[in-house]
Amino acid sequence: MEKFDVCVLGAGPSGFAAAMRAIDFGHSVALIERGKVGGAGLFNGALSSKTLWELSESYKLTRNTQLGYTVYDCELSFSSVMNQAHRAVVEKHSQLKQQIAHFQKSGQLKFFQGHGKFSSAHEIDITDAQGGQQRIWADNTVMAIGSRPRFLPHIPIDEKTILTSDGISGLTDFPKSMVILGAGVIGCEFATIFSNFGKTKVFLIDKEEHILPFEDEDISHAVAANLESNGVVIHHGASLDQMRIVNGQVEYVLSYKDGRHETYTVEKALISVGRVANSENLGLEAAGVLLNERGNIEDEHTRSNVPNIYAVGDFTADISLVNVGELEGRHAIERIYGVPHKPLVYENISTIMFLNPEVASVGLNEKQARQRKIPYRIAVMHYRYVSRAIAMSKVDGFFKILVSDDDDMKILGMRVMGSHASSTIMAVALMISMDIGIEHLAELIFPHPSIPEGIQECARMLMGNSIVKPEVFNLDVRCYKVSVDGRVENMEFQA
Repeated sequence: MEKFDVCVLGAGPSGFAAAMRAIDFGHSVALIERGKVGGAGLFNGALSSKTLWELSESYKLTRNTQLGYTVYDCELSFSSVMNQAHRAVVEKHSQLKQQIAHFQKSGQLKFFQGHGKFSSAHEIDITDAQGGQQRIWADNTVMAIGSRPRFLPHIPIDEKTILTSDGISGLTDFPKSMVILGAGVIGCEFATIFSNFGKTKVFLIDKEEHILPFEDEDISHAVAANLESNGVVIHHGASLDQMRIVNGQVEYVLSYKDGRHETYTVEKALISVGRVANSENLGLEAAGVLLNERGNIEDEHTRSNVPNIYAVGDFTADISLVNVGELEGRHAIERIYGVPHKPLVYENISTIMFLNPEVASVGLNEKQARQRKIPYRIAVMHYRYVSRAIAMSKVDGFFKILVSDDDDMKILGMRVMGSHASSTIMAVALMISMDIGIEHLAELIFPHPSIPEGIQECARMLMGNSIVKPEVFNLDVRCYKVSVDGRVENMEFQA
């Protein structure tokens, strides 16, 4: 029986990150993957869908006739678009395989293609595609088993007519029409992608009163308005009563609180109602690992109830994002073989929603601050006052920064909706991590012209010394504070 210092179950983003971090500590690593290296985050998730978003944004730009030029004879090919997305996935996949091959050659890592299953807390049985089996020993194991799209029992998902995100790559052409069930991030991103290409009539089922229900209303309302201007029909406050395949198409029935019922027929349906962990057939009982009622591990900073077994990525009850999974994978190894420099925290995690335009976030939003009864000060500024946005003719968007309601004015969170929004958040994420006040942001010298200059103006507004004055542009530039009981007051400043 081969013995390893650490075994990593799963070679997706979190598992690959854990394996590479274990190599940093000089320990022997067994990396087991039953599917493709890179996992869903590479093939059916972040990289593939975001490549499609980038392509859709580029195509939409060619159709824009309000920029002083017009592009004629623009031809759109579904197969060419999907091939381009596939090339991006293949490039990243080859990089991961190159690293694995390098460390296999050096003897620091051994890769096993197959399914890993615990026979005890230290023993893992590996079954390959041909049914061959072998058993290895690991002092410690990191479970990075990933997740899959959630199925609903009353919807006949066949990945051909009614799809999940896993079935997108199997399409042969742009559907003439598509309904998307689920108005969270993934549902809204695919609504953006398909409506950008302009070949698909998109319907979006939103059981809440507004899409992206976890976000502030100004964000969700702006995203909804932009989707609708792109031709998307949003079924607000609608419950899905039935969805079935009829004559090769999708028929769905909606009901509303006022008693109305509506029936629609479209070519395809995309089900986007979350993901579930791949927790089956892992031998968790043999290892003594416990799961919660949702099928996730209730981990203590990545460690399970069994001291030598850790869980990272989508297997935990934390945020299911690639960057979070990588952070957890690295942290688990650091707990095993070293002392982490700091505890695992999620307050400064940066996220991007690939919408129209993109939305970047870090820390708390207003809704979360009010739910936690945290008093705060806030500055909001529209994109139209940023020189780079004017130069790009992309002034649709705004900046919003929340800080503590005290003299320190430490950053609680930020939301930016607009072009290049993702380029604005890292300085703020670092400041949240460092627990420092807004004055440091106000004193930075940003490149000009650039979109991040907008967050500097927000910082200056909070300090009462902005260049763009709220009293002049008070509809688009605002600065106020909110008390514990939700009372809103204007900010008062002294020179």
